[in-house]
Amino acid sequence: MRMPVITRFAKNDRALSGRRRIATVAATVVLAGGVQFLATDTAWACGDHRLGGAYEAPTNVPGLSPDTAITSARSSVVADGSWNEVSLKVTNKGAEDAHGMEPFLGLVTPGPGAAARLKDVRIQYLDYTGAWKNLQLQDGCMRSVEVTGSQRQRMAANSSATFKFRYSLAAATPAGVTAVNLFASAEMAGSQGAGSSAFKTVKVTHPQGTATAKPTTTAKPTTPAKPKPAPTKDAPAKAAEPAVDRTGDTTPATQAPKASAPATTAPAGTPELAQTGSSSSNTFLALGSALLLALGAGVLVAVRRLRPQR
Repeated sequence: MRMPVITRFAKNDRALSGRRRIATVAATVVLAGGVQFLATDTAWACGDHRLGGAYEAPTNVPGLSPDTAITSARSSVVADGSWNEVSLKVTNKGAEDAHGMEPFLGLVTPGPGAAARLKDVRIQYLDYTGAWKNLQLQDGCMRSVEVTGSQRQRMAANSSATFKFRYSLAAATPAGVTAVNLFASAEMAGSQGAGSSAFKTVKVTHPQGTATAKPTTTAKPTTPAKPKPAPTKDAPAKAAEPAVDRTGDTTPATQAPKASAPATTAPAGTPELAQTGSSSSNTFLALGSALLLALGAGVLVAVRRLRPQR
């Protein structure tokens, strides 16, 4: 006995309807994921062990990069463009020389809210000639700014060396930045993993937008001058001296001296700062998001084309 056409069509329609609902849900999930990747911060793809605190490398793994420690750094700095020195102690605990060793320094703004921007930060390195060298900076993960490199060199086995950096925060740094975390590390060509890294929290204060005005000097009361006798015929009258306005001798209470701009000129012989590059993780995020969005759009088009065959 043949099945009625209407009953057979109803069953096929329910099956097709179920498949359409599943495909629609899948397309929605893909599209939502793509939009989420575009809107979120790059921290999900960061994986930088240095940004969460001091990292202690394992001792039983050979071929690791040298260990790094911050031996000298201020606990509080002012965002006015002035320099703040940082000393790093790098130790090669390996039994072989560390070839292509390179120290790194960066800073990350903790918590939500305002963060130090790439244009607010400058970092220099004291090279082997004794001159401060401007370093190229890049945006990192989780609101961090770090150098792209300093100076590669060879470290003998079982030896230590001290390297000096200095950094500054511009006066235009957002007022909401009240602290930054310094992080430091060293990398070695061909290493089998990261060495110990250093971490230090630094308090940030901001200069006043307007300097405090000097108090107005109170003028002493003057006694009225005695009237001069009338001139006689023998002596012509002497012209009275015009009154001198001495109100300019005191500083008005509302006028404040201009604050001197922070020094931005680097010491003589310092190379010019190179143009800043971009973070490599942003390209990965953009490509992945575009792929997900294209996939979601394709699924939606396929769903719309599904029609029950009558």
